[in-house]
Amino acid sequence: MRRGWRCLVPLVAVIAGMLFVASAATARGTDLRAGRSDRLADLIVRENAQVGRLAARAERLRGDVLAATEREAGRDGRVDRARRRLAPLESLAGLDRLSGPGVTVALDDAPRRPDAGGALPRGAAPDDLVVHQQDVQAVVNALWTGGARGLQLMDQRVIATSAVRCVGNTLILQGVVYSPAYVVTAVGDPARLRGALAAEPGVQIYRQYVDAYGLRLDVRTHRSLTLPPFEGTLALRSARAVSG
Repeated sequence: MRRGWRCLVPLVAVIAGMLFVASAATARGTDLRAGRSDRLADLIVRENAQVGRLAARAERLRGDVLAATEREAGRDGRVDRARRRLAPLESLAGLDRLSGPGVTVALDDAPRRPDAGGALPRGAAPDDLVVHQQDVQAVVNALWTGGARGLQLMDQRVIATSAVRCVGNTLILQGVVYSPAYVVTAVGDPARLRGALAAEPGVQIYRQYVDAYGLRLDVRTHRSLTLPPFEGTLALRSARAVSG
């Protein structure tokens, strides 16, 4: 029995050595156990670049369509009349540039305490120190409730059907990924907008975390703001009636 073990040990050592060599050749100096977060980050960077290229192409195509429409309107009175009928609808749908007084709302994660070696505040969990989807959505809902004529999230115009989605500590809007701080811009009566923010339950909860853990909430009034036109898709894939 002992003789069998003496023969088996060298064999196991040889096999282990072969596995180490194979792993080193495959890895070529890299980590074979790279985390899913690293792969996901690389995927987000690649897809973000692709979205940027497609957005630039879409912008060029919109310019071509607008130029062709202008030329046709000069030749055909029916096109010009149809454009005049559509103008009020474009404004309601957020498809035109909008200017006026309003407010900006900035939300940001709480900073770690450098004096405590980056430790969390007492009684706080990591999720308590970051801006969540419901926080951004609460601000957007409050501003609509306050009579906003138009909204912009980061650098994009949003409309009633725009979806606010967060994945981890990033926000995704129409295929573009954003990191905090998140800035929401609203054109409307500043007094009404600020009053709606103060009355919104979701914003009130967020303010509690601002006071407790240092999250950022910065509301500013502006005499003049300009929002870009909405450039996302207007196709409504599904809808559900809300009972009274």
